[in-house]
Amino acid sequence: MRVGFIGLGSQGAPMARRIVDAGFPTTLWARRPASLEPFAATPAKVAGTPAELAAASDVVCVCVVNDDDVAEVVRGEDGVLAGMAEGGVIAVHSTVHPDTCRGLADAAAARGVAVVDAPVSGGGPAAEEGRLLVMAGGDPAAVETCRPVFAAHADPVVHLGPLGSGQVAKLLNNVLFTANLATSAGAVALGESLGVDAARLAGVLSHGSGNSFALGSIARAGGTLEHLAALAGPLLQKDARLVAALAEAAGAAPGTVLAAADAALALMEHPR
Repeated sequence: MRVGFIGLGSQGAPMARRIVDAGFPTTLWARRPASLEPFAATPAKVAGTPAELAAASDVVCVCVVNDDDVAEVVRGEDGVLAGMAEGGVIAVHSTVHPDTCRGLADAAAARGVAVVDAPVSGGGPAAEEGRLLVMAGGDPAAVETCRPVFAAHADPVVHLGPLGSGQVAKLLNNVLFTANLATSAGAVALGESLGVDAARLAGVLSHGSGNSFALGSIARAGGTLEHLAALAGPLLQKDARLVAALAEAAGAAPGTVLAAADAALALMEHPR
């Protein structure tokens, strides 16, 4: 199976490298030439445009930052759809609104191309070790076509249901992580006000029954949210906004998770 990969950032690059190392004939495209440099000594080929990449691929993986970026590389004048042959599959690894994937699917269907939403969780280290979580949505046959490619960098790969299901799961994962940041930071701050060193307390709690991935992130940052705010604040803000919009459109109560996420975003000075 021929694979195209677009989006060679901190998470996408190790995903692409695992695909190359697994033996899939791989074609890459990137806006910045520097992103391609780590692949110079690999068998991966480089395309001049997303359309050229798509023409050489059976499955195209897209791992760019946001909805506008996904739309541009897929539906732009020289985008993936301009070059992909009938029967191909586009896998959207980006975290975006489910409707973005549905809109792409409508456009792709006219060309006989399928779309799978397949956001990931775990970050660069998990990608390097082949243990990302892939949350997939879409036609079962299209997901199964992609599964061997996903398995190069992920375990588990979970098919959640129709197109958009993966995005909903990923957005809820990120909002829950954000909410956990609020409760974890609050516990550490309370401990500090009671005379316990914040960094030491965060380290101790990360070994207790109150541990969470969020608390571990705070502990690694020395007991504060400052580093996380600069690194992830804007992305977590985006995802909280998307979840709030989805809940409002569905008439669903967002519950305590979004309230707690809002508290974390306020602490990180990225209010929703």
